[in-house]
Amino acid sequence: MKTFTPIAAALFTSLVMALPAWAHGPSGHGHGGHRAHAGPVVKEQKPWGIAGEAKDARRTIEIRMTDDMRFTPDRIDVKLGETVRLVAVNAGQVLHEIVIGTPEELKEHAELMKKHPNMEHDEPYMAHVDPGQRGDIVWTFNRPGTFEFACLIPGHFEAGMTGQITVRR
Repeated sequence: MKTFTPIAAALFTSLVMALPAWAHGPSGHGHGGHRAHAGPVVKEQKPWGIAGEAKDARRTIEIRMTDDMRFTPDRIDVKLGETVRLVAVNAGQVLHEIVIGTPEELKEHAELMKKHPNMEHDEPYMAHVDPGQRGDIVWTFNRPGTFEFACLIPGHFEAGMTGQITVRR
């Protein structure tokens, strides 16, 4: 009997999981790969920052998401107070997402996603991106520290689809 590598197993799991439900339900994704947020952005202070205004973004960072369950780059440095436009490019064949948070919050959210794969999201620190599409997050990093970004679609996070953001004074 042939065995699969952990990445192949995670990819198969994500494909099977994605077919019926697209992880968050169709209304949680926005078509064409745009950020799922519909309506005015709620500016809620988070430990990793606050939603930013597009006009204030002085830098754009493109992050590629691939079906080998990796982000490129997977490490980003920003200055305290900087507003950045993160452009998530899905270069794969399956749905991916990027969610910013603390390691603890991302792990907790990933577990919740396993239990409720159809849950919808409407947060400015998340982008759900269909294959071949792009999604934007505009974020002001007004708290110093080391934070993470991840794809929380079941199987993707477990396969290591994570990255790190360091906010320096």
